[in-house]
Amino acid sequence: MKIFIENEAGSNQKNLYNEKTLEYKKTVTVSREYPYPYGFILNTTNSDGDNLDCFIITDKKLQSGKIYDCEPVGLMEQTETAWGPDRKGVEEQDHNILALLEGESAEINDLVKEKLTNFVLHVFDHVKGKTVRVGKFFGKEEALKEIKKSLD
Repeated sequence: MKIFIENEAGSNQKNLYNEKTLEYKKTVTVSREYPYPYGFILNTTNSDGDNLDCFIITDKKLQSGKIYDCEPVGLMEQTETAWGPDRKGVEEQDHNILALLEGESAEINDLVKEKLTNFVLHVFDHVKGKTVRVGKFFGKEEALKEIKKSLD
């Protein structure tokens, strides 16, 4: 699968792109640094209308605006209140696929889960009224199901 990187690990800058055309829109500052490169899976649409979100579990420096070949290895459940002007306050599922760069191997262990959970729970602390909940972590099979139902 092809992952478009929006946000680099170690940065608190959230780049916003049109997820269908890949056109850059703007950059905003968020409340936490991304623990891993973050982006979305091309040619998918999630229940919130955006592409399916993805963290790439790697120590490599991946650049915003670039596309990388990856393999899904897990899924992290996430529910949040929407914060766009037309959806404000609406609760929606916004699960994250966990992936590895092709050819890499890594375990989705407790430390990885802790980093992701802490990030997700606090990345939007600066947005008044926004709530985020992390659910369970699942393996590759659930990730593949989520991807399949999101394909355009």
